[in-house]
Amino acid sequence: MYQLLKQIALTGIKTEAPPQPDEALRALAQRLQERVLAAFDGALTIRHVDAGSCNGCELEIHACNNPYYNLEGLGIKFVASPRHADMLLVTGPVSRHMEVALKRTYDATPEPKLVVAIGDCGCNGGIFGESYASRGRVANVIPVDIAVPGCPPTPAAIMQGILTAISKAKTST
Repeated sequence: MYQLLKQIALTGIKTEAPPQPDEALRALAQRLQERVLAAFDGALTIRHVDAGSCNGCELEIHACNNPYYNLEGLGIKFVASPRHADMLLVTGPVSRHMEVALKRTYDATPEPKLVVAIGDCGCNGGIFGESYASRGRVANVIPVDIAVPGCPPTPAAIMQGILTAISKAKTST
């Protein structure tokens, strides 16, 4: 035990420096908040569906909720039921076992509904493609409004995809 405490005292505390403020991220967040306020009366609700991903995209989606990106502070909330959702965020190639569940989730989402496919797997099937176990990209199963490529995409790219989907919905109505 003494050796361990001695090693800790000699090494000291090693951490990364905090990230510098990103003006582009601040501008993106401001535009996103303005669009959410205008298009959805102040609150956008998202239902996330994992259709068979490796969870890399999920980690980045969860990072969107951390204090640095702060989606919740912008009026964007994740909900447990598609009946309360304005948008579906779908990750992964759609496995055959998730095909029916994804269609039911899409059908349960009230109009006007937006669908954003996240990651290379959601956009084009990724390394899995189409096979006996996979239907491939999300657009093979339900209509997709916006696709956010990347393996996995950054939280800023996910936020930009949400903003693009909101903008598309606003111009189509």
